[in-house]
Amino acid sequence: MSAWRARLEAVKEHREREETDPMSTLSVCRLQDEARGSAGLRIGRRYRLEHVLVGCGLALLPWLVVLANGLPGTAIASNWCTAWIGLDALEALGLIATGLLAVRGHQLHALTATATATLLVVDAWFDTMTAAPGADQVSAIAMALGAELPLAVVCVVLAVRGAARPTA
Repeated sequence: MSAWRARLEAVKEHREREETDPMSTLSVCRLQDEARGSAGLRIGRRYRLEHVLVGCGLALLPWLVVLANGLPGTAIASNWCTAWIGLDALEALGLIATGLLAVRGHQLHALTATATATLLVVDAWFDTMTAAPGADQVSAIAMALGAELPLAVVCVVLAVRGAARPTA
């Protein structure tokens, strides 16, 4: 009982010294204000960015109507091959990076898996939508169903597992 009482007295004396010493009180208050201020700033900035994203998404909705009414049915692209090679190169890089990061147990594999899944779905969509009717379209659908979309599912599963894993 006396040890507990001695500890209580020591804490009480320490508090009294802090209250009478203006510098310690000032530094404690400043640290508390900084902690509150920076946390408040981060929270406010996060909410503002989220609102900007929602606003931009909503602004795109009328733009879709403009595009639907204004774009030509066909177009000629001068860098068609470069665009497709670039997209497939990004997919290959994403698959390699995701695989290597996942094998090493690195947490970033969830992010690369998400990005790679997105690229694969975009590739499947544009392959099937831009393919000429007939054999080209059948080939694009076969690639989408046989390779791109299944790989995207694998990447999504890896991303979900990686995001759900608790960090230590």
